[in-house]
Order: sequence, then structure tokens, then C-alpha cells
Amino acid sequence: MISSVAGRGALALAVAVSLGGCASSSSGALQTAPTPVPLQRAPIRPTPNGTAKAQADSARYPYTAADIAFMSGMISHHAQAIVMANWAPTHTTTRSIRILTERIINAQSDEIAIMQQWLADRHQPVPEPNPAGMKMMMSGVEHQMLMPGMLTAEQMKQLDAAQGKDFDRQFLTFMIQHHKGATSMVRDLFNTYGAGQDELVFKFASDVNVDQTTEIDRMERMLAEYAGSGAP
Repeated sequence: MISSVAGRGALALAVAVSLGGCASSSSGALQTAPTPVPLQRAPIRPTPNGTAKAQADSARYPYTAADIAFMSGMISHHAQAIVMANWAPTHTTTRSIRILTERIINAQSDEIAIMQQWLADRHQPVPEPNPAGMKMMMSGVEHQMLMPGMLTAEQMKQLDAAQGKDFDRQFLTFMIQHHKGATSMVRDLFNTYGAGQDELVFKFASDVNVDQTTEIDRMERMLAEYAGSGAP
């Protein structure tokens, strides 16, 4: 792993976890999202095999606070992307956008389950997938912390209000921003001394980087086609 000083994003995530940011309640979800995130609602609990494997993995490659913060923060990051993608069926008729959003929903729903189980097997707090960000306590007051690239409440309202080609352009623009935030979280993780050595965290973070970089390239090409022809 790269042994440079932790990046700003990883530091912020670690602070959030140390202040109790991984609360399990989802009461702070954005009011602009009419459709709940379609994810498993049953409590995530450690599994005997998962706990045993986690203990064996940790004996070889200890996980760190930065690993916990990354997995916890990426849950809310993915949750917001799923809410955005879930608007496509009622906001666009463009086939390429619908295919893209279906891929995002399927892939990131599965990844949220992986992250939640990783945390549970290590007896860490398991946050609900909250599209408004990760909860943290500061001076006894609860705050919602947006991960890098996540949309503000105002941007979410703007996207939800768009229709047709306007939605397509805004969705691509905002999802590129969102994906770039995720890849920056991966860079910050690997730039944190000792982090990213857990086998599953390393593989998961590497896959996120590759998959979302590939999707960024695709979405940028789609936007360029919009500029040239008015349609993706």
C-alpha cells in the first residue's frame, strides 16, 4: 500500500467514524427522494463463517480505522447513486440512460450488501444506506456528512425536477461528479498509511476504482455526443 499522508477525504471519514458517524438510523434521508433505496431491510448480523474469516484475514492483514471509514462512507455514497438511478424510469425515455442506470442499481446494491456484511463480521456499526450522507455527532448535535462527489439536497431537487433530455444531461453531469468522488475516496484510502491491506477492502476498493473510472469515460462520451447531436 502507498505510505503517504492521508488525504483530506480519508481524514474526514476517519473523524466521522471516531465521532460515531456510523449510526444505524435512516431518519435523515433526503426529503426529495420519493422512492426508498431498494435494499435489504433486515438487520445485518455477523455470520459464523464471515466472522471466522474476518479474524483470519485480520491476523495477516489488520484492518484500520480508515478501512472502516471507507466502507461506512461508501454505503451512503452508493445509496445516493441508487436513488438518482431510480428516477430514470419516470424521468427519461432514452434507452442508453436506462441501461446505465440499471447497471448502477444492480452493481451498487450488491456492493452495499458486501460493505455492510464486512462491517458486521468485524463487529463494527453497520450504517443504513442513507442517500443524504453519513451521520456524525459533533458537540452532541447530529449532522449529515456528504462524502466526496455526493450531491447536495438542492442538486438532488434539481435533478428530480428535470425531465427528458434535460434529465439526461443533468444525470450524466451529476453522476460523473458522483463517480469522481468515489474514485477520490479510493485514492485517499490507498494513500493512508496501513490502510487498504485487508483482502476484501483492497479488492473492493480496486474494483470500485476500475468500474467507476470506466463508467466516467462512458458518460463523458455520452455527454460529448449530446453536445454534437442533441442526443446521447
